[in-house]
Amino acid sequence: MTLRIFEITFPIFAIILVGLLYARKFRPDMILPNRLNMDVFIPCLLFSVIYERAGVSGLFGNLALATSIVVLLSGVIALIVSRLFSINPKSLCPPIMFANGGNLGIPLIVLSFGDVALTAAVICFVIGNFFHITVGSYLLNKHSNILKVFTSPMILAVMLAMLLSLFEITVSNTLLEPIRMIGDICVPLMLFSLGVRLVDMKLSEWKIGMLAAILAPVSGVIIVLLILPFIELTRLEQGALFLFGALPPAVMNYMFAEHYKQEPSKVAAMVLFGNAFSVVSIPIALVYVLPRFG
Repeated sequence: MTLRIFEITFPIFAIILVGLLYARKFRPDMILPNRLNMDVFIPCLLFSVIYERAGVSGLFGNLALATSIVVLLSGVIALIVSRLFSINPKSLCPPIMFANGGNLGIPLIVLSFGDVALTAAVICFVIGNFFHITVGSYLLNKHSNILKVFTSPMILAVMLAMLLSLFEITVSNTLLEPIRMIGDICVPLMLFSLGVRLVDMKLSEWKIGMLAAILAPVSGVIIVLLILPFIELTRLEQGALFLFGALPPAVMNYMFAEHYKQEPSKVAAMVLFGNAFSVVSIPIALVYVLPRFG
């Protein structure tokens, strides 16, 4: 068991560490690589996986429903906690609701269950990301244009893949292969970028950072355990959903907080402490997941 957990977590944290060490020495500007990831690499991954594996049924199936429940109920728990600790709910709720399903979720689920789990990982990521750029934007600014979400490259890639799958339109392997290759860039780049982000972690906000670091995986896991008996999922999907629930806050939470000027320093602490704490929380989650779903 210990060796298996090491085999899963070492590639993830090794790439994050490389990004952290590189950033400490060279302070790279990750704006362009991150933009390429959001606009090109991730959309290519989503398109290829949804078109070839998930299809329309995957994004409207039980796993998508369960992921939606985890995201939304996490927000309810965060709202209660924010009232108890007198924290602005606009600052606390998004980091607890919207998990790091891209940077950590996809590689973690695939390394835990093999390439066959990529479809489940992508479904969790797509659903979580969709809520983030719709509900998340609305939480921070009730006057935001929700319709803009449907013009983002990631959502356009998902919609195109669903339409092609729905109407059974064949895309030649000659075209799919470069799309797959471009999509393969995104996962290691996301992990490297996360490592770069960790270099900016500020210890001054450690209290709220540690609160979010613990609350995000604990609330997610509790919700998953509560809903699993009531939603029919395969064993692999159950394992993927559990790991999704155990993930730390998404890096995009900080980008949103900075854009809407919603206490960005506190949100940055939640994101960075949460992802740093995943060194502890992810192995603990794997101890539970692997014997039951692996």
